Amino acid sequence: MADLDLLTRSLARNVKRWRTERGFTLDMLAARAGVSRGMLIQIEQARTNPSIGTIVKIGDALGVSVPTLLDYERGPNVRIVPADRTVRLWQTERGSYSRLLTGTEALGPLEMWEWRLMPGESSDSDPHPEGTVELVHVTAGELSLTVDGEEHRVPAGASASFEANAPHVYGNAGDEPVEMIMTVSVPPAQ
Repeated sequence: MADLDLLTRSLARNVKRWRTERGFTLDMLAARAGVSRGMLIQIEQARTNPSIGTIVKIGDALGVSVPTLLDYERGPNVRIVPADRTVRLWQTERGSYSRLLTGTEALGPLEMWEWRLMPGESSDSDPHPEGTVELVHVTAGELSLTVDGEEHRVPAGASASFEANAPHVYGNAGDEPVEMIMTVSVPPAQ
């Protein structure tokens, strides 16, 4: 691959990555950088070789350096979290716990959790910011999910999603442990 072709593809990947990470739409970045939306589309699709002046404007608007935008050695950002490095936030003597498996700051915080609830135990949660969504997938047992005072049963193999801007409780009313994977998506700060 020719050097110019490599830089064009790197610029496309990096502009899109940083724009997405900052939560900017094409129109927002165009306004911040003083570059047309059409030019940004061509850059992100690797269909043009913009001037260094244009690259500087985009870098300034994104808050990153020109070398960062042209970095061709780094591909997509992949972060592996080894099992022994997950974060256990709470646990009980009877064996209930929650572990933060991974997270990102994409368009706002996005987290993936592993939960275990022993029989008779529960975990209450205060309302999260408006626009927060939680997804749960139960892998064992039956989850008793109470959202804003209304109880829902989620058996093993089933999933649930809900707007988490109301009080909610994860509970286990059964006689076997509940195991589930939960993802929390919080909107970006305004």
